[in-house]
Amino acid sequence: MSENNDAFADFRERMNKRILEQDNQVVKRFFSLDSQTYRDGALDVKTKEMLGLVASMVLRCDDCIRYHINQAHAAGVNRDEFFEVFQVGLVVGGSIVIPHLRRAVDALDELERSAASD
Repeated sequence: MSENNDAFADFRERMNKRILEQDNQVVKRFFSLDSQTYRDGALDVKTKEMLGLVASMVLRCDDCIRYHINQAHAAGVNRDEFFEVFQVGLVVGGSIVIPHLRRAVDALDELERSAASD
């Protein structure tokens, strides 16, 4: 991964660990539900990550967008597929999504540069 993606992944992992150290069953169950949702089922992981990416774009959550780009890339989503996902997010979310689309493309570019240098 790239420096920005590595920093994001490290921060996410560190903070999730801190959060899950707390004795809070509701938080733990929600985190577990989130993990279970993105496993293979009637829909494969790749499709679920693309759906998560669209939802994250519409909700305008940059952390979620970066996370789902990383996961979707790992699941085999290619650049053309990403841009169709971005298209759906933009149409559903409207022009307010454009700044998040810019950051999404930047994150994708980072992943592709990193993969090319490996």
